[in-house]
Amino acid sequence: MRSSNELQARLTPAERVVWRALQQIPNVGPAMGYDLVRLGIRRADDLVGRNPDDLYQELGRMDGVQHDPCVRDTMAAVVAYAETGESVPWWHFSAQRKADERRS
Repeated sequence: MRSSNELQARLTPAERVVWRALQQIPNVGPAMGYDLVRLGIRRADDLVGRNPDDLYQELGRMDGVQHDPCVRDTMAAVVAYAETGESVPWWHFSAQRKADERRS
């Protein structure tokens, strides 16, 4: 896991401002904020209408790895927050994801 200082060092000054602001969204810490910046997200409104699975897959393509499914669940939580204003813990979306996986 990268430290907060390491993440900041990889961002431009303007991106650092966005990174800090994104961390005000429930479920978003330094690492998730960094990933959202890299995905082109600049504010919560940028998440409205986005598909958490698409965000998760794009992040994996960018990094050349398959991230832990909890990253996808966190993406679902932040998209849901952007769309509803309701803060729901990311692990709430784990059960939903697992049920969807069983159905397909």
